[in-house]
Amino acid sequence: MSGLWYTEKQTKNFGITLKIKETLHTEQTDFQKLEMVETEEFGNMLFLDGMVMTSEKDEFVYHEMVAHVPLFTHPNPENVLVVGGGDGGVIREVLKHHSVKKATLVDIDGKVIEYSKKYLPEIAGKLDDPRVEVNVGDGFMHIAESENIYDVIMVDSTEPVGPAVNLFTKGFYAGISNALKEDGIFVAQSDNPWFTPDLIRNVQRDVREIFPITKLYIANIPTYPSGLWTFTIGSKKHDPLEVREERFYEIDTKYYTKEIHNAAFVLPKFVADLTK
Repeated sequence: MSGLWYTEKQTKNFGITLKIKETLHTEQTDFQKLEMVETEEFGNMLFLDGMVMTSEKDEFVYHEMVAHVPLFTHPNPENVLVVGGGDGGVIREVLKHHSVKKATLVDIDGKVIEYSKKYLPEIAGKLDDPRVEVNVGDGFMHIAESENIYDVIMVDSTEPVGPAVNLFTKGFYAGISNALKEDGIFVAQSDNPWFTPDLIRNVQRDVREIFPITKLYIANIPTYPSGLWTFTIGSKKHDPLEVREERFYEIDTKYYTKEIHNAAFVLPKFVADLTK
């Protein structure tokens, strides 16, 4: 299939449309509809259940902002967990931190991992690194069975539909707190303020009841609904806005900088109001 247009319905009344160069793979997995396509504008893209998950052109924004904000906030992150994220992009960014001794990926759908390695090698290329353990399984259950193990946990999930529904519940956040060490930090993507403000309010409320330091930060991701994306960070001890200057060190990034680290927490008023 080529020369056609693919539309992601981001709401009932709004969507984004991309011109398709080639359909690379389509499959109904045990959990979701997986589509890998080559687009004219954004290169190869992964869709799950009709929703854009990642693209070659803009993937670095999301993956860098999920990984580096908590990893620079924590003084010595050694053991890191990524829930979801089968495309491997967050893992790639995690491994840029030399303090990390082990990075565990738990994704429920092994097909996402398989086809990301095949069609998104620049994103998934570090999944075979010796510091990485890849588990195909239920991230919710993995968290429930873990206690005082991880320094940082990153929840790289789809929107709260299908297999990701349980990853947006207060019980899950409580489990994350239990799985983290005493000074642990977690971050989760929390969707966009234009179309899902109630979701952000709920996530902020639930996380705030569990983590003493809870903050919202933002980034611009053009292929995600509205382009304005939010992330919720919950921390037991370390404040992401109180990272000492000497803790920042040079890593290879395209979006994240130490200045962006702080600036991302400066919210437009309508977004800041969702955190109250």
